[in-house]
Amino acid sequence: MKPNKKIAILFGTFDIIHPGHLDLFNQVRKSEVYLITVIARDKTVLKVKGKHPKNKELNRLENIKKHKISDLVILGNLRDKYAAIKKYRPDIIFLGYDQTAFIENLEAKLGELNLAKTEIARLKSFKPHKYKTSILKNEKKLNKNI
Repeated sequence: MKPNKKIAILFGTFDIIHPGHLDLFNQVRKSEVYLITVIARDKTVLKVKGKHPKNKELNRLENIKKHKISDLVILGNLRDKYAAIKKYRPDIIFLGYDQTAFIENLEAKLGELNLAKTEIARLKSFKPHKYKTSILKNEKKLNKNI
């Protein structure tokens, strides 16, 4: 069953939910879409970022669900990074301001999937010098050492 609204997908790790993440979701919500959030799998995070996320994938999924900022929250597919796109056929794919993983051939892949009309929208940053997961993790490590 397809929702009455346009379908949008947002991919991410969402390891520590912070104001920067909440701003991303608020930007998406202004579009009045049915939002599907795809949580990166632990193995994918390790491959892309070279380190494990602080929180396990099921915890990260549950944290997004608890915030009630997405209509549907799912885990990414380990075998096919385009599985959610194939299944849900979004009208819009939202990318974080600093997202670089798996986007290099995205437009071409959308064309192959007969989704050439799918819009790719880059979201704006919100105080990236302050609200970025890697910065927040480092601050917590420093605070523990004091």
